[in-house]
Amino acid sequence: MLLVVSILVTGVAYPLFVTVVAQVIDPSAAGGSLLRCPNGTVVGSTDIAQNLSAGKLGPGLFWARPSLTDYNTTLGAATPPGPSDPALLVLLNETIAWMKAENATGNSSPTATLPAWWVAPSGSSVDPDLTPEAVLVQIPRINATPPYVPVAQLTDLVNDHITEPPLPGLGVPFVNVLELDIALLAFEGTC
Repeated sequence: MLLVVSILVTGVAYPLFVTVVAQVIDPSAAGGSLLRCPNGTVVGSTDIAQNLSAGKLGPGLFWARPSLTDYNTTLGAATPPGPSDPALLVLLNETIAWMKAENATGNSSPTATLPAWWVAPSGSSVDPDLTPEAVLVQIPRINATPPYVPVAQLTDLVNDHITEPPLPGLGVPFVNVLELDIALLAFEGTC
């Protein structure tokens, strides 16, 4: 009898209670924090980055941090290399070389300094957030890709998507790259 009651309480009643409370408090987060195009199509979640650099939605979009799992949440990832691990230097050099080559095709300087948040993987390997500097450095590449959105409009779009920390000194400003890309696609009329 104790086993049956325990299963009903912990396996049915408690999960049902938590689900109902979450739906009441924050329905968007309880539903997966889904991002939608203006036409209603679901394109992702605010919590998970996507590999847009592979041309999934087009090369003229902002790119997130590199991922050790190609943004696949089911693979799991080993811990990223630590600061004294030689593998980190190898990973960073490969990423920097690839990003500079890709940015060079966008008429930006291949010798530009790339922000660390844009070249190093996050701890989860699926983090969708970048610092504003890591997003702004991508504008020349995006500007050079059809439909050729002007730099001033791209800069305004990025500035509109900067999220400040809840309290000064408690974190850094960041931009959710997937939300920014959806806004860019909506601005271009392709989403």
